[in-house]
Amino acid sequence: MGTPNQEKHMAYGFLDIAITPSVRAAQAEMGADGLWTDFPGHRAFDRFTEAEAQFIADRDSFYMGTVSETGWPYMQHRGGPRGFLKVLDAQTLAFADFRGNRQYISAGNLRANDRVSLFLMDYRRRARLKIYAHAQVLALDADPALTDQVVVPGYRGKPERIVRLRLEAFDWNCPQHITPRWSEAEVAALQADSD
Repeated sequence: MGTPNQEKHMAYGFLDIAITPSVRAAQAEMGADGLWTDFPGHRAFDRFTEAEAQFIADRDSFYMGTVSETGWPYMQHRGGPRGFLKVLDAQTLAFADFRGNRQYISAGNLRANDRVSLFLMDYRRRARLKIYAHAQVLALDADPALTDQVVVPGYRGKPERIVRLRLEAFDWNCPQHITPRWSEAEVAALQADSD
């Protein structure tokens, strides 16, 4: 346990990355600059626990942000069967990147800048997980064991590459303003339970 001063300035991980001088200025303008300085939940979120692993395994989609060489962010939806985003260990995720519209904007952005931001939603439970990571794009034949681990047999999507993600930091958001929604499969399960 550190001194009180060390604990006060303990790394938060996600906010250490997200809060820049311009963000601090915006917080100060809105009177929120003191909210995050002594935040009681300060700790480094740099390793997934069982709670994050289970949350990730339950998802059938997520949003991934990349940054272009011109500095513009690009947000892309990634989807597949439930659990297609795999937790390989406490700091590593991977997924088979399925063929989409063939614009390859995310794939191109990752050639210039390996930073990604993932946003995972559970609308039914009103929960969201934010992840900062570094991405490595691999050919399907680059690591056959990894490919076997992430390719989903029988899924109709055609995998074109593997994306391996090294966790930098993650954080959970509060449920405020998340409108509850249910997937078609969740509605069917609820109806089956009520029959």
